[in-house]
Amino acid sequence: MDVISAQVSLYPLRTEHLSPAIDAFAEALREAGLHVQPGSMSTLVVGEADALFAALQSGFAAACAEAEVVMQVTFSNACPCEM
Repeated sequence: MDVISAQVSLYPLRTEHLSPAIDAFAEALREAGLHVQPGSMSTLVVGEADALFAALQSGFAAACAEAEVVMQVTFSNACPCEM
């Protein structure tokens, strides 16, 4: 695999403040050098497959350190990817 995209939705649970978990997750993706495009309901992430999968794992761990979370991800190697 080369470049893939992922549409990610992260839902912090049982917390008054949603931003810390979401911000920690997004920062882990950016630190990995991925293209991150936040949206109102999900985030589009584009990058090399190995880097993207590793960053999602790191981002999930970072979000879990802030709150209990649910993460939903849709991967594609075919959808248009803008970097």
